[in-house]
Amino acid sequence: MSAESKSFYLTTPIYYVNDAPHIGHAYTTVAGDVLTRWHRQRGESVWFLTGTDEHGQKVLNTAKANGAEPQQWCDKLVEGAWKPVWQSLNIANDDFIRTTEPRHMERVQRFLSGLKDQGHIYAGKYEGPYCIGCEEFKLPGDLLAGELCPTHSTPCEILSEENWFFRLSAFVPALLDHYKKDPSACEPTSARNEVISFLEGEVQDLSISRSTFDWGIPVPWDTKQVIYVWFDALLNYATAVGLGDDVGTPGAKKFAQTWPADVHLVGKDILRFHAVIWPAMLMAAGLPLPKKVFAHGWLLVGGEKMSKSKLTGIAPADITDHFGVDAFRYYFLRAIPFGSDGSFSWEDMSARYTSELANDFGNLASRLIAMIEKYCDGVIPALAHDDALSAALNSAAETADAAICALDFQGGINAIIDFCKRVNGYVTEQAPWVLAKDPANKVELDKVLYNTADSIRALAVLLHPVMPATTQILWESLGAQETLGDIGLQKIGEVSRWGQLPPGSKVTKGAVLFPRLEEKAE
Repeated sequence: MSAESKSFYLTTPIYYVNDAPHIGHAYTTVAGDVLTRWHRQRGESVWFLTGTDEHGQKVLNTAKANGAEPQQWCDKLVEGAWKPVWQSLNIANDDFIRTTEPRHMERVQRFLSGLKDQGHIYAGKYEGPYCIGCEEFKLPGDLLAGELCPTHSTPCEILSEENWFFRLSAFVPALLDHYKKDPSACEPTSARNEVISFLEGEVQDLSISRSTFDWGIPVPWDTKQVIYVWFDALLNYATAVGLGDDVGTPGAKKFAQTWPADVHLVGKDILRFHAVIWPAMLMAAGLPLPKKVFAHGWLLVGGEKMSKSKLTGIAPADITDHFGVDAFRYYFLRAIPFGSDGSFSWEDMSARYTSELANDFGNLASRLIAMIEKYCDGVIPALAHDDALSAALNSAAETADAAICALDFQGGINAIIDFCKRVNGYVTEQAPWVLAKDPANKVELDKVLYNTADSIRALAVLLHPVMPATTQILWESLGAQETLGDIGLQKIGEVSRWGQLPPGSKVTKGAVLFPRLEEKAE
């Protein structure tokens, strides 16, 4: 397998289906979509996975509370809520895995049997606090007031079961060595420090089965027990691409092309599962570790983490119905440094929508199209070049590429918007509407309009991963679809090559990219 054929493989967390998605889920998934679209526009092979975690006690309890069988409940939510929301947000995932699918369940059982055969699993008794909301065994020292889960503020159950255990503690030295030798394997730095601190404490072996309910994948050699939901769910990242399939099969070929994952995107509350348990499982199986686990921060409402159980969960449609899908995608990655907590504010989103999207970007595009229609009969004028704009574009493209590939979405978008502001400044300085008053200035006027148009061509390409629908409209308005081909096929590495927009292309006035916001109804 040559290095060139390895796909850039990114996963979102596998989301619980106990309720419909809120903007916290959407935040992670949009980030994954923007990053994978960006890598596609770098000319790379990409595989983007998302999906749903459908086993465990929390899902079982929620289904019962709604008078449904768990599989029926999961089917309803996946088909009626999760997939439609991702479609509405323009998420271009390559695969969607459900942990109730046979392809996942069979590979999980095979993996678990392999670990047992190698001596990594043993029988034992578990007794201690368990949070159903987290689906996590807690250490007594983690609890608030001696009994409350710190994430859900609800009492933990005290469980006592005969279970199967994974020898997690045996992998602590190797995990510590891994993170100290390769700091980029767990980011941001605060997340890596948390993981190292945990590993340097008292790490216990992990109970990986449950015997008090049956909604899960049966333990292959002990079918009275089901596999612990996290041990099951974490494996989705590998089962989805053919984990353990026989050599020469399509699954084995897919696994060779994609594994190891390049980025696991996770929320910081599930960091330990992904940065401690998951790599230990892979080490036990002799498999390569993911290149990076990136734990982003929480979206906060009223200072609390977005959560359905605390009634702070906002549906994406509550925002997209007012601002539009592309503004939603733009705002959360532009306003919040990825990796830090951030508060959602309707007022801040309104302000950024108006100043950055409607005024800086949308108005620039509409003015340019209107001037070309008015002064050039709707045709892109002769090729021109501006050294300062060209240099600014080159710098913006390089900065954005480095930042976004490092998951600094805010830094990347800032670089692009700064270039947009620079183009606006150029138009103001050159004042084409003044030049147009004297026919003697026609050559100079055409230069200004061409330089502006080619700058907007580059802005459309750079912003396409963030705002795919809006930039498609702009691309067609510039006549670029006919002359340059699909916007999604334009390469990031070539975007700053000046003069790509062919003179003679016909521009057309399209829909307003970012309509004026009507006052939100009281």
